[in-house]
Amino acid sequence: MDILSLVRPNIIQLKPYSTARDEFKGVADIYLDANENPFPSLYHRYPDPMQIKLKDKIGGIKKIKAEQIFIGNGSDEAIDLLIRAFCEPGKDSILIAEPTYGMYSVCASINDVAVKKSLLTSQFQLNPDDLYSKIDSSLKLIFLCSPNNPSGNLLDKEIIMELLKQFKGIVVIDEAYIDFTDDEGFIPILSRFPNLVVMQTLSKAWGLAGLRLGMAFASEAIINILNKIKYPYNINSITQQIVLEQLDKEVEKNKQVNIIRQERERLVNRLIQLPIVQTVFPSDANFLLVRMANAKSIYNYLMHHSIIVRDRSSVVLCQDCLRITIGTSLENDQLIEKLILYSESN
Repeated sequence: MDILSLVRPNIIQLKPYSTARDEFKGVADIYLDANENPFPSLYHRYPDPMQIKLKDKIGGIKKIKAEQIFIGNGSDEAIDLLIRAFCEPGKDSILIAEPTYGMYSVCASINDVAVKKSLLTSQFQLNPDDLYSKIDSSLKLIFLCSPNNPSGNLLDKEIIMELLKQFKGIVVIDEAYIDFTDDEGFIPILSRFPNLVVMQTLSKAWGLAGLRLGMAFASEAIINILNKIKYPYNINSITQQIVLEQLDKEVEKNKQVNIIRQERERLVNRLIQLPIVQTVFPSDANFLLVRMANAKSIYNYLMHHSIIVRDRSSVVLCQDCLRITIGTSLENDQLIEKLILYSESN
C-alpha cells in the first residue's frame, strides 16, 4: 500500500516549518538560533522538537523503532493530525463504532469531515456486516477503541485483522487501556500492516494524566507525515523530563496496574450483589460500565455525596448506565457504602 497516495495533496506539497534544532542533532556550545533569552534559567531554551531521548526510551519499552513513534499533547493531538493529514474537509469521512470515545467525532467535526457510524452489538462487539456497509470512496480513516470506552471490553481481534487486510484506508486502534488487559495489542504486528496506526497514552496505567502525553505508533511514512504537520515544539520541556524519569518506574507502574485489576474484580463482585444494579458489563479497562435502575438519580445522589462518576445514559446502547473508574480500595468501599444506603432508602 502506498501510504502517500492516501494523504491530502496539499499536505504532500506542504513545506513544513523547520527549526535549526530539527537540522542540528546533538548538544551545541552556543545557541543563537531561536531568539531565546540567553540568560540561564530552568526553561530559557525551547524543548527538543522531535523528543529524541523520549522516543528512544519509549521505543525500548515498546520494542519499536523511535522513527515509528509520534508523541503528542495527549492522544487527542494524534487524532486531530490524522484527520487533517488524510481527510479533505467537506469531502472525506471517518468511521467510528458506537458507542466509543467522543473525541474522534469532535475532531472530525472541527475539521469539517463527515462521521459515519457503525453500531456495536448489544455485547459491544463489532458488527462486520454493518461495518463494511459503511465503507465507500469517501472513507479515509476508521477509528476503533480497544478496550472500548465506555464499554470497557476488547474488540474482536480477528475482525480487526480482516479489516486491516480489506480496507484501503487507515485503521486507527486506540489502546488507551491496553495495560489493564492480558492482550499484547497491535504494536507487535505493525510491520505487517502499513495502514495501521496504534495509539496509546501515559494517562491511565502510568498515572500521568496531568502531563497530557499520548503516543501513536505506525509506519515511518505515517509518522513522517504527522511530524510534518505538528506544531514545532508540541511537547514542553517539563513534560519530556518528567516522563523520562517516570518511565524508569515500570515495576511500580505494573504493581499499580495489578492492584487496579484486583480492585476491578472485587468491585464487580460487590456491585452485582446490589438490588439497584442490573448489569455489570465485562471490562478489560480500569473502569466498569454498570446498568442501574434509575441511573440518573444515582448519579445525582453520588455527586451530592462528593463521589463523581460518569453518567453515560444518553449514549447509544448505554441507557441507564454509569461508568465507574476503579479507585483505591478505600474509595471503592466508600462508593459501595453510598450505593447500599441509596438502595436501602429507595
